[in-house]
Amino acid sequence: MRESEIEKYLVKCVKALGGEVRKVRWIGRNGAPDRVVMLPERPTLWVELKAPGEKCRPHQIREHERMRCMGQTVATVDSIDAVNEVLA
Repeated sequence: MRESEIEKYLVKCVKALGGEVRKVRWIGRNGAPDRVVMLPERPTLWVELKAPGEKCRPHQIREHERMRCMGQTVATVDSIDAVNEVLA
């Protein structure tokens, strides 16, 4: 399975839950998550998408930790099951 298939599944599931997904482009900020997920009555979720089995690179891990320190929720998903878990 490719990262793009997981991304399409994420978008489909979020829309089915009445939410919105935005692809994020970061200017001057390497390692930030790919997507922001907004669901009714839930906190904003930042999602880093990966191909199955692929791990975040060190600069991504650092950026995700910075965001978590600011109270943000950041999840890395690399499978359909991982999408289902973060949206549960």
